[in-house]
Amino acid sequence: MELKRTISTIFIVPTLSIDRTKLKDVGFINAYITDELRDVQYENAVYLLFHPDNLDKFKLFLDDEYERTKSVIDDYDYEDGFVVIVYKLDPKFKADYGLVKLGKYSKTSPVFQAMFPKMVKVEKNGLKKDEISLQFRIFNKTEDLRVYWEEKLGIEFDDSMEVWQGWIDEKENLNIQKLKEYV
Repeated sequence: MELKRTISTIFIVPTLSIDRTKLKDVGFINAYITDELRDVQYENAVYLLFHPDNLDKFKLFLDDEYERTKSVIDDYDYEDGFVVIVYKLDPKFKADYGLVKLGKYSKTSPVFQAMFPKMVKVEKNGLKKDEISLQFRIFNKTEDLRVYWEEKLGIEFDDSMEVWQGWIDEKENLNIQKLKEYV
């Protein structure tokens, strides 16, 4: 199964300043804006779903996160080895998160956009190389991304159009079906 990254993963998780390699190393799967399986819902928070294969390593990561930031507000387990960590969102980016939810990525503030790297290391066929990050391409409506979507959708984009899909609440909510997909 190919993992479809949520918009929460693409545009909110990087603002938490968690090392990408560490996230991958401890079984990070995806991020969500709500968890439908819980009675308590946190306002202005993001829910990171993990499926760690090494619980000792994950526990160290979690302890380090509680030390590193005051943004961690909860953590809890689900059956089949899933763990959720809830982070409070930085209030200084509230307007930017609102623009992300509206699909107006290129309208987000320069300070918000600066939280995302321009270049990232990607591994293809065992080789690591630098590539322009997806977020940079989306914020700047790069030609390659615009052409990709024009060809895929069979329409011509004008300057007012964004080059990434919009926010769909149901894709950003953790629920039992999503957990079953990851088992």
